Amino acid sequence: MTVGVRLDEAAWGLLHQAMDLYQHDGRAVGRLRRQVARLEQPLRIAVAGPWRAGKSTVLNALMGEEVAPVEGADGVFTWYEDGTSPRATAYPVGQPPQELTVVKSATGMRVDLGWRVGEVRDIVVRWPTRALRQVTLIDTPALAAVDEQGHAPVLDRVLRDSDAVLFLTRDGRDSDLRVLESARDSVVGQAAPVNVIMVLSRADEVGGGRIDGLLTARQLARRQHRDPRVGALAVNVVACSGAIGLAGRMLSESDFAALATLAGASRVELEAHLLSADRFVRGELPVHLDAEVRAGLLDRFGLFGIRLATTLVRGGFDTRVTLSAELIRRSGLTELRESMTRCFVDRRDTLKARSALAAVEALVRAEPVRGADGLVGAIEQILAGAHEFRELRLLVALRNARLGFDAELAAEARRLVGGDGVGLAARLGVEHEATVQRLWEVAADAQWRWRDRAEDPLLPLAQRRGAEVVVRSCEGMLAELAAGGR
Repeated sequence: MTVGVRLDEAAWGLLHQAMDLYQHDGRAVGRLRRQVARLEQPLRIAVAGPWRAGKSTVLNALMGEEVAPVEGADGVFTWYEDGTSPRATAYPVGQPPQELTVVKSATGMRVDLGWRVGEVRDIVVRWPTRALRQVTLIDTPALAAVDEQGHAPVLDRVLRDSDAVLFLTRDGRDSDLRVLESARDSVVGQAAPVNVIMVLSRADEVGGGRIDGLLTARQLARRQHRDPRVGALAVNVVACSGAIGLAGRMLSESDFAALATLAGASRVELEAHLLSADRFVRGELPVHLDAEVRAGLLDRFGLFGIRLATTLVRGGFDTRVTLSAELIRRSGLTELRESMTRCFVDRRDTLKARSALAAVEALVRAEPVRGADGLVGAIEQILAGAHEFRELRLLVALRNARLGFDAELAAEARRLVGGDGVGLAARLGVEHEATVQRLWEVAADAQWRWRDRAEDPLLPLAQRRGAEVVVRSCEGMLAELAAGGR
């Protein structure tokens, strides 16, 4: 909750201060002007991770359609933006943009690059979908391990061009964490792990493909969430099977009918045919199902997804709508989307401002000029004073139980500083339709209670400082209500 100068306003001012300092460098001024423009554009979220982390599958699951990947676009950054009609534009190096042929299908679209991938750096795909109204999703090349200098080259551009990152990893292994750690060598990067959500993206493969594999993956995500090393790199950890989530979102009546037919067979007999893809497609199933239909199910659901779906149908999810909803829920896609909304979309102004600060810092490091030290000092001052960043740092401390608050106090502090949503009602824990008077009473009560904690000399210093952040958040809410906000 902002108190005093807004963070986005401070970032805007810093960008113009930098433009004045670099006014004789046309290229630098151009970069800074693009950063100013980004402040008004949709939030950019990059989907990044090592090879075979399932980036395109997660992207498709988030959009609810088979749009990614662009065929032949390995090594290319592919941008997915909202548009009035399907359209794709390639940006070859040293050549004018080229329109690509878009072929619509029953489940999405297909874009074929049509020439050597080495000539293309970026592809912009415009696709009409509600999922892209507030964000631009970026499909990125696979991240390699860090080099001898401790950097991951592709990650540098990912962080430069995006405001937030979904970092996909199979299990949060050490090599993947080192890639993220390589990005924390700047003043802005060390401020707080506010723009990364770690996604255990092959959740359906955890536990050897057992039917409870998704539950095991969520338990693993919770353990990772409590790991201090992970807490220094990501604001949240979510387990998500993009394949199951996409299958749930795109479940057709014909697919449901086929799954219901399979669910009608004996569980023991069917399981014997779900041990391998070849047995399922070519074997003699205990129920009649054409080989073409089986192959389609296998392509869309995988063996694990078929096991899960048939088990759910037997368990009472016996309509297309109920089965679709349960597949989506179990996949972790709902939790991922909620986390993206809470951590990224609701804090888009903060994340965009963070990108602007990082851009100015990168320019000063790469092309120092007289007076540039003042810009670095201004960045450090903004990071230290911006209440938005203080809230985010407190959320990290609360998550790692560093302050010693009991569970009830920690939950209230997290809610008041926006951990459960940044709207006034969400922060104050009241109904969305609450009156202004009700909001004022709850905010004022919270302010006084937390002020008492902030001024209690018997409490540890860390707890008092944490309480001060909560008090300022309450003051911000009261100021917003006094100004006529809700």
